[in-house]
Amino acid sequence: MSTQTNFDLVLFGATGDLAMRKLLPCLYQAHVAGLLHPQGRILGVSRSQLDAEGFLSKVETNSKIHVKQNFSDDQWASFIKRLHYLTVDVTNAADFDALAATVKARTETENVIVYLSTAPKFFAQACENLANVGLNAANVRVVLEKPLGTDLASSQQINTDVARYFKEEQIYRIDHYLGKESLQNLLALRFANVMFEPLWNNKYIKSVQLTIAEQLGVEERGEFYDITGALRDMIQNHLMQMLCMTAMEAPASLDADDVRDEKVKVIKSLKPLTVESVNENVVRGQYTAAAGMNGYLEELNVPAGSFTETYVAIKAEIENERWKGVPFYLRTGKRMAGKVAEIVLNFRDLGDHIFENSQAAPNRLVIELQPNESVRLYTQVKTPGAGFKVETAALGIDLGKAVAGRRQEAYERLLLDVINGKLGLFNRRDELEAAWEYVMPILENWADNTQAPHGYAAHSWGPEAARELLARDGNKWHEEQ
Repeated sequence: MSTQTNFDLVLFGATGDLAMRKLLPCLYQAHVAGLLHPQGRILGVSRSQLDAEGFLSKVETNSKIHVKQNFSDDQWASFIKRLHYLTVDVTNAADFDALAATVKARTETENVIVYLSTAPKFFAQACENLANVGLNAANVRVVLEKPLGTDLASSQQINTDVARYFKEEQIYRIDHYLGKESLQNLLALRFANVMFEPLWNNKYIKSVQLTIAEQLGVEERGEFYDITGALRDMIQNHLMQMLCMTAMEAPASLDADDVRDEKVKVIKSLKPLTVESVNENVVRGQYTAAAGMNGYLEELNVPAGSFTETYVAIKAEIENERWKGVPFYLRTGKRMAGKVAEIVLNFRDLGDHIFENSQAAPNRLVIELQPNESVRLYTQVKTPGAGFKVETAALGIDLGKAVAGRRQEAYERLLLDVINGKLGLFNRRDELEAAWEYVMPILENWADNTQAPHGYAAHSWGPEAARELLARDGNKWHEEQ
């Protein structure tokens, strides 16, 4: 007898890009690994007028191609037996009667997961319609896909609307970066290794850099991107999560609220920005044409003269005992020189050098989240031969090979956590709203600012102003060290 949770996963937006590219392929991997209850059902829902056969045909065409590992015809045939389809318009209350009847007909279902892979403007109406047909009972969990609002006020409104129908412990606000193994490994690296935690403070660390860089431009998403921008798309969510996991204190336990309590403390300890201090501590950039590639303003569906940022760099400060005086540099950008997500801790110089080349670089710890998952500690070693010169060498751990076992993609891990009722890797309301509160002065500054973003050449590491941001403190970005 299986001890796994029997479930119904109701996937709104089932014919959309996220479902086809990520959610269904990740559920397939969980199926192949035997991590789903044998009778667990996936009910695709969208307003597309399809029958079950038409939906499965769309899955065959648009989702199967994204299964990159562990594919076999037999496993795929077994997986799609879990899939069902129902036409539901999220704005039409009458459609929810059929949805409720379909879900409640399976009396053996233990948990119902409603995944809203829709535009956030539909969240409130969807939740109201679910509640009206009884699909907000204690065994129902609702997953809210980002972005959760465009500013603090809209985020608060969405949270308030959803809270009318679901309790906080039923709400799973998803940020796929929290599902990355390498980001979760930060907790083990810090709190399970005596050689790191004692050094993880302002006495030994000079600065911290958090980077998410993409080589791609906005491609064909110009219309969406121009009303979003890099700050809303990356800083307020993904990079804020990286910051919290890097800077948080040890939680009392790994229980969901103990971990999330510590993350909230980090965000609330950030030195508040003012509209005036934004000019000094934040760099807004936009990529320009280079190497045969379009600039942002030449991309499809981007308005002429748009000031929307494709790059942001922020100097942040955490005003607590551990981090006082240590600058945290956050940056993200499109059309950058490389695709990378990483955390870099720059240790302080020892000061008195007894070796011949006294300008040898201080130690650095680099935790790479993508494209590779690794930890590298840059240390000083003696060069061969006479004398006592030193040079930098890296001690490395390839996290993909260090420990045996299949590595799950972020969405697979998060979907399994929802099915099993684990909230630790999902945003709590106060955490999300604290992040919005921190970035609001930036949005307000830019709304009134008539100065165009700093240009940077496509496939470079960003505008010169971002280098100057660090140079003021005697620091350099990692790729320049």
